[in-house]
Amino acid sequence: MRDTRESRLLLILLVAVAFALITVDIRGGDDSPMNGPRTAAASVFGPVESGISRLVSPVADGLHSLRDSGNQADRIRALEQQNELLRQQLSSSDLVKSRDGQLSKLLGLAGAGQYTIKVAQVVAIGSSQNFSWTITVDIGSNDGVQRDMTVVNGDGLVGRVTTVAPTTSTVLLAVDPRFTVGARLEGSGEVGFGTGEGDAPMRVQLLNGHADAKVGDRLVTFGSENDKPFVPGVPFGTITSIVNTPGELTKTVLVQPFVSFTKLDLVGIVVQPPATDPRFAVLPPKPAPAPSNTPAASTQPTAAATSAKKKR
Repeated sequence: MRDTRESRLLLILLVAVAFALITVDIRGGDDSPMNGPRTAAASVFGPVESGISRLVSPVADGLHSLRDSGNQADRIRALEQQNELLRQQLSSSDLVKSRDGQLSKLLGLAGAGQYTIKVAQVVAIGSSQNFSWTITVDIGSNDGVQRDMTVVNGDGLVGRVTTVAPTTSTVLLAVDPRFTVGARLEGSGEVGFGTGEGDAPMRVQLLNGHADAKVGDRLVTFGSENDKPFVPGVPFGTITSIVNTPGELTKTVLVQPFVSFTKLDLVGIVVQPPATDPRFAVLPPKPAPAPSNTPAASTQPTAAATSAKKKR
């Protein structure tokens, strides 16, 4: 429509009519003459609005679902990250506690034996194929480590140093068949030589074929000349069985080492031996014997008591 005088007059007239109808509708309230036309319009346009709403609703719901699913995926990812962080913190906490315990035991053993040690961490383990048992630790010649030094942990003898680099060292484990160590039997002091047997208990030959040795007896290292490769008094293991070898001049026993060689983490390299042989001082106290099942002392009067009573 072109902007003419007639069109402007028509627009003003329509606006005036609209205001008049609004005024009449408001003043009429429930009896408003506009209710009839409004109802008719609703009956005509209502179905159209419902149809449009049904067509539009799936699209709107889909958009909302996409938005909500994106938010849900973000929440899931955030929860997964939080769970992973918690697992890492828990694992780190367990590792710290484990190493604190290992270090405490290691320092306790070194203190009991008066060994000066350098604490090291195991960073690699050699193949056990062909009975080759070695570990690599994270200290070397820069830390004062030398070849043929004794290696211990909080439980006892681990092995001896065989190769030294500036920042690492290789340790031959006591279970390796190439490993030989002098051993001393607790109590009697009988001596012998122990050799590694891989996964099996170590084999110790006591020099005295009549040595009083029995299952449960413990052994410590005998020590070497100039304390290399072994310092004396390091806990070695416990006898698990006696090998019957009639006619032999020596007595063979099988010994379970105190150290668990598949769980090595912190170890100590003895850089200064003790001033005197600690002998068995480093061994932990033996567990108290189980209470016996013998009956309690009889409450019946003794013969002497009965005789004395008769004299009275």
